[in-house]
Amino acid sequence: MKVRSATTGKDVDRRNALTLRYLGIDTYLHHVVFMRSDCHICRSEGFSAQSRVRVQLRNRSIIATVNVVHSELLSPGESGLSESAWRALGAKSGDEITLSHPAPVESIGRVRAKVYGQPFDDQAMLEIVSDIQAGRYSDLQVSAFITACAGNRLDLSETVALTRAMVAVGERLQWPMKQVMDKHCVGGLPGNRTTPIIVSIVAAFGLTIPKTSSRAITSPAGTADTMETLAPVDLSIDAMRKVVGREGGCIVWGGAAGLSPADDALVRVERPLELESEGQLVASVLSKKVAAGSTHVVVDMPVGPTAKVRSKEAAGFLGSRLEEVGRAIGLNVRVAITDGTQPVGRGIGPALEAWDVLAVLRGERQAPQDLRERALTLAGLILELSQSVPRGMGRHQAELLLDDGRAWSKFQAICEAQGGMRTPTRARHTCPVPAACAGHVASVDNRRLARVAKLAGAPKAPAAGVEFLAPLECAVGKGQPLFVVHAEAPGELEYAMDYVRSQRDIVSIAESEG
Repeated sequence: MKVRSATTGKDVDRRNALTLRYLGIDTYLHHVVFMRSDCHICRSEGFSAQSRVRVQLRNRSIIATVNVVHSELLSPGESGLSESAWRALGAKSGDEITLSHPAPVESIGRVRAKVYGQPFDDQAMLEIVSDIQAGRYSDLQVSAFITACAGNRLDLSETVALTRAMVAVGERLQWPMKQVMDKHCVGGLPGNRTTPIIVSIVAAFGLTIPKTSSRAITSPAGTADTMETLAPVDLSIDAMRKVVGREGGCIVWGGAAGLSPADDALVRVERPLELESEGQLVASVLSKKVAAGSTHVVVDMPVGPTAKVRSKEAAGFLGSRLEEVGRAIGLNVRVAITDGTQPVGRGIGPALEAWDVLAVLRGERQAPQDLRERALTLAGLILELSQSVPRGMGRHQAELLLDDGRAWSKFQAICEAQGGMRTPTRARHTCPVPAACAGHVASVDNRRLARVAKLAGAPKAPAAGVEFLAPLECAVGKGQPLFVVHAEAPGELEYAMDYVRSQRDIVSIAESEG
């Protein structure tokens, strides 16, 4: 039976139409449609929980996964959408959606072929990534692709193909400059917030560095989270261009720019699986750099027992692969293998890391020297990579720009151009964690320290986190604070402290003799 739609003015088949109710259910990037168990469309079309369906609203459509409701959350004839699906369709309560079977996803056959030993070629990779980006793959199908790539199953040519495909399905920025600089950190090291300092130094030197950064997914803070305590980061591509045109650099959230969006779809499923794939990591990093219009990139690769990269051998392989793929796609990549045995700076969490950044840029006496030194080293490598500074002189030039205040002035100008500089907040509730004995710090568990910061509320609570006070080899007395937990609410502070009390040797002390 066809009737005239009140929202579109067009005829719709009421047998496949449902009225939308806003539910406010967040499934991150996963498109979900909620339907009653007695829904007439479920009965007529054979839809059940986890079925894939095509959902259309006016001139927009998505592929979504069915979740079945057995309660009165929805009335007869109603349907709901997850937040991501709601946004993608531009929906409003009372709109009518139509549902149908989606077309078969042909590229999944390419994934099955890889499982049985057939390599991906360029066309296969483009088809797969295009379908993943368009939401045509279910989470199970994305998991199959991730598994087929895990454990070093992607060779060099396949990694290059994946990188190119991820660039092809998203936005790509173009800049008039011949050299566009960039920096990336592989991750896994709390407090390693060198990006705002590096961008300020490089832009103050006169090079172009449009830095797109990520928000935290499993860490206490991403660069975008930290920068957001200092200035707006949700800039559109046009706004980003204006900032870079005015100041030579920016530090913005990459998600707002739509660069390499397929990576977000892969990461959403990859993280819970905890499957390592060097090929996907390389493609993830470099596709975003190419999409941002970069030509020269320095990659910071911390190595340590509780960092993401845990051995020199793994770092050597990953570094070589980054540089090889970079050459294949026209990107000049230089990898810097750095110390990943302990946190960088004192702050772990958005605002605490921002205070460290400000201290270094302002040249304060109490600024964390390890953060300063790492930022100077990486900024120096970028200056040398541009060939504007002789090899071996980059760090010296970077130090001049930092010490004479030009980097600090540039950072303030970038913040103003992005919408105005802010003052980071401070947590209302803190609790020190004392050393149980006198001695020297023997080891630091980066992962458990990061977990304390997350349990305290970071990154959603910007002021929450951990203030780290006990670097490796430093002498501590019994009862001396090793770190301080910061929280915006007393309940979160207690939650984090319960975890601290349940653990041993988050910071390990070698007890002094006698």
